[in-house]
Amino acid sequence: MTEPPEIVLVEDDPQDVELTLRAFRNENVNNPIQVLRDGEEALDYLFRRGNYSHRTLEQSPALVLLDLKLPKVDGLQVIRQVKSSADCASIPLVVLTSSGEPRDVIECYRLGANSYIQKPVDTREFRQAIKTLALYWLVVNRAR
Repeated sequence: MTEPPEIVLVEDDPQDVELTLRAFRNENVNNPIQVLRDGEEALDYLFRRGNYSHRTLEQSPALVLLDLKLPKVDGLQVIRQVKSSADCASIPLVVLTSSGEPRDVIECYRLGANSYIQKPVDTREFRQAIKTLALYWLVVNRAR
């Protein structure tokens, strides 16, 4: 039996990381989850540079969940670079952020984000959002 495809979570807030991981566990999502803490690390991971140069193209994640407000390299720049790369453009990239600013939503889609989800403040609503996200991107959506 093959290993379930990997999810990459790019999030710098430890509380949001824990909340997201707990929501995935509660929804019985068994995919391995790679947590990256800033935009520079996300780009290194996805482009197989530096500490992640050992990764192969076949190890591309099934899904990237990306916060916008990140240290070093912001989420918009991550989207811009990932979606302009022949190797990474087909990786589903879902923005998962607290920002509900219309200009952020518009810019993310303009740059090629596949989905934009504003993090619900309520824990129950957040779990439901993760459940729906996991169902669609990991079960319903046809992977590359």
